[in-house]
Amino acid sequence: MEYDVLIIGAGLSGIGTAVHLAQQCPQLKVAILERRQSVGGTWDLFRYPGIRSDSDMLSFGFEFRPWLGYQVLAAGGSIRDYVRDTAREYGIERNIRFGLKITRTRWSSDTQRWTVSALEEASGQTREFSCRFLISCTGYYNYDQGYQPEFAGLADFKGQFIHPQKWPENLDYRGKRVVVIGSGATAVTLVPAMAEQAAQVTMLQRSPTYIFSIPAQDKISQLLGYVLPQQWVYRFGRWRNIFLQRSMYRLARRYPNFVRGFLLRGVRKALGGEEHMAHFTPRYQPWDERLCAVPDGDLFAAIRAGKADVVTDHIERFTANGILLKSGRELPADIIISATGLQVQLFGGAELEVDGKLMQPQQLMTYKAVLVQDIPNMGILFGYTNAPWTLKADLAARYLCRLLNHMQQHQVAVATPRAPAGEMVPDKNIFDLASGYVQRVAHTLPRQGRDLPWRVLHDYERDKPMLLEEPIADSALEFQPSVAAAKALLRSAA
Repeated sequence: MEYDVLIIGAGLSGIGTAVHLAQQCPQLKVAILERRQSVGGTWDLFRYPGIRSDSDMLSFGFEFRPWLGYQVLAAGGSIRDYVRDTAREYGIERNIRFGLKITRTRWSSDTQRWTVSALEEASGQTREFSCRFLISCTGYYNYDQGYQPEFAGLADFKGQFIHPQKWPENLDYRGKRVVVIGSGATAVTLVPAMAEQAAQVTMLQRSPTYIFSIPAQDKISQLLGYVLPQQWVYRFGRWRNIFLQRSMYRLARRYPNFVRGFLLRGVRKALGGEEHMAHFTPRYQPWDERLCAVPDGDLFAAIRAGKADVVTDHIERFTANGILLKSGRELPADIIISATGLQVQLFGGAELEVDGKLMQPQQLMTYKAVLVQDIPNMGILFGYTNAPWTLKADLAARYLCRLLNHMQQHQVAVATPRAPAGEMVPDKNIFDLASGYVQRVAHTLPRQGRDLPWRVLHDYERDKPMLLEEPIADSALEFQPSVAAAKALLRSAA
């Protein structure tokens, strides 16, 4: 099957990109290849108790389709419905091919097309698709399995052991003792959600994380909604939230000790004193790793009520009845949840070939954090690590639409980023975070460059003009005419 554009992935990024293409490049034939049997990506995969966004929905939702609820951090099911409804409303759903695992992508300079091989998992058959331009919207983690450390004695444990990425349907944890291993966004979501029915929930962490409380409901927007049109309320709320997020991040990078003190004072107030502060006082500065938000301080409320507690220690081994810690203490458990993070994987694990050469991401840089060095006609959509994911995904999709229209207008078939010698910074990857899930695979990730457009900004205010306003053509982007046009030119010259 031949297309102008193929999008890999029908999650938040893939659906958003497809809508932008439909609106700005209606002349193109576009399809989405999705491994799962439904739309939603991450929000269709994860089903653990309490799953929710870790960013406010006014800025996490699509700019072209306002999120009209007043819940700041929305439940996973609501986000899944939002993505599905968007696909249906904009006519994207009919262009999705489900149940296809991408195994190999091959670019041919002779045909100036990509060939995408996909395994139809239901039948075991391999299908092939062809396109002029390929866009990867697969996110950055392995959908098959999360990161799982090797725990000594795990086979001895007689209770249930669960990773949140593979949550068992209808798990009954009422009256059970639960230990959640981890201190990231998944753990701080699970603990208060399960504490409502479990006998006791313990969050076991190796080291503390910055956790801050935000309102569960956007009361300002709710009040404005009584007197102003909904679109005005949405646009004001979105602008306000983006401004506050970016201001806090910049402040944290410039005055880390001030922001650290501000965050810790908030935790101390939410906990009602110093008793548990050692478990919420990180050794690193804010935004060296991602911060975790909790609505109305629900985690702290569960701790104050005695329904949950936090233990900071290292695991010695699992026992028949729980976990033995390095300190000698044993945590009894009926259920242990390993909220130990994601396993990073690029391009959905598919092989990437250019003219028979297998491309290695760690040997390449990204161009404007959207295209990839020396790889023709391919876009990758990564969101921000220091702001809502969708803000960057939206900018990247709009840039790709500009690029595709520029190529059609100027009758060129191929766009390839070419970097000057010595541009790469070998020890700096595109995410630039100290988080464990990044550091475990840092050696496999694309590199950053010394200067723009090869350096990843992670900065919405600077990315926006670069991607939406700067001219498409520049010295780093190599354009080629179509093979047919080139031959015609040669014939006319002869």
